Amino acid sequence: MYTEEWEAEWERVLWKKKPYPDNYVPRSFLSSLSRNPNFRPYTYWQLVILSCPISQHLASIFVFLAVFMRLQQRLLDPRALVWMSAAVFLAGYMAWELLDCSRVDGGARYTNRAKALKASILVFLALMSLSPVLKTLTAATSSDSIWALSACLFILNALLADYTALRPQSHRRERLTSVLSMNAAISSSVVLASRLSDDISVFGLILFSVQAFALFPMLRRRIQGTARTIQVILTVVLCGLSTALTYPLSATATYLYLSCFIFVTFIAPGMLVWAQRFKNEIRGTWDPAVPKVNRRASVSR
Repeated sequence: MYTEEWEAEWERVLWKKKPYPDNYVPRSFLSSLSRNPNFRPYTYWQLVILSCPISQHLASIFVFLAVFMRLQQRLLDPRALVWMSAAVFLAGYMAWELLDCSRVDGGARYTNRAKALKASILVFLALMSLSPVLKTLTAATSSDSIWALSACLFILNALLADYTALRPQSHRRERLTSVLSMNAAISSSVVLASRLSDDISVFGLILFSVQAFALFPMLRRRIQGTARTIQVILTVVLCGLSTALTYPLSATATYLYLSCFIFVTFIAPGMLVWAQRFKNEIRGTWDPAVPKVNRRASVSR
């Protein structure tokens, strides 16, 4: 009898005098309970596609290391590396233009081309003039310290890299982590280039590192907004290239890279899909209210 009356009179307030105790909870209290209201389950192949940018970034790191080892062992002509870097730059710029041709007007495209040409010439001349200085940068440092520092910087580069897609005509500023990631990769490239024997090798390696860790990530993020087939093809090409360049130099390094690639691309998505079944977020009337702020109105102000 008392329970039925309490059920009818129960309110979620404590400042009123009620016939029931303060810790009384009616049976209807859990009627609005919900589990995982904002949960969106992922599928395995969807996560595999989303992991492609990470795999591409790891492949670019191993490609750079393979190029460095070939320069150090004099298995690669540095002049050929400079010409290949120039050809890759032109191919990447043409791909960027194709992605922008349907979204940017003619005047803006002409301005962007002029800025790109000016920046390319300045970077080319700056690297050429700094190559003799960079060659002697770590002359008093042991090689073991250089290898350890370079490995730590490349790990930091992979952890802080921005793997989100770059939307067309996006004016969003670069994240601090992506800037730190690029700086870590360029710093690692500089300390590695300082172990080379001649100026042209230092210039070629630094030029290649600028393309691999400063320009290619921007193109990669633009490609993420296109068809998934292009992402898969790019991932396969980079993985095959890094494996082909690394295996003749070190089978151990090749197995290490392939282990990282398989784990990031195939094992980690499966682990995340498996862990989804244990997600259990409970929402109910006891949760504090969450204000909904109109972001468009706040930005316009």
